[in-house]
Amino acid sequence: MSKALVVIDVQKGMFSMPEYQPHEGEVVVDRIAGLIEKARAAGTPVFFVQHAEPNGFLAPGKPGFPFHDKLAPREGDSVTVKDKSSAFHGTDFDAKLKRAGIDQLIVTGMQSEYCVDSAVRGAYERGYKVTLVADAHSTFDTKVAKARDIIAIQNDTITGSFAAVKPASEIEF
Repeated sequence: MSKALVVIDVQKGMFSMPEYQPHEGEVVVDRIAGLIEKARAAGTPVFFVQHAEPNGFLAPGKPGFPFHDKLAPREGDSVTVKDKSSAFHGTDFDAKLKRAGIDQLIVTGMQSEYCVDSAVRGAYERGYKVTLVADAHSTFDTKVAKARDIIAIQNDTITGSFAAVKPASEIEF
């Protein structure tokens, strides 16, 4: 199997409102940065996905659009820009993965219940073997649920049905 690490929507805009921060945001960013380093050391490709909202805080050219400084792609990394929840919807993400001979995805990123969930399910639907990194995705509190609970629900819902779910410490490249 040929693996790839996928980093979804970890953009500056996700950290731009001091009163509205992702659950353990900087800890998750550091964990993803560690996974990127580990993947690169093993020669595993890293694929970045970047959300573009034409009129929102994640719009291209706006301060929130670039990736978090600790996770900026390097030359040779693949970047897919999307404007829908799924990395696969209306993009060339699937074609890029297939061209690289990838059949297993290790998924990290933002937001757990939106774009991360959509990517995991989209990958599963396309026949990829998927591992969601349990402690390397995050989201925000909502009116009805705390972010930590949303993350736990995502991990539980995804497990076995659409992906394996493992902590970063158990991920091997």
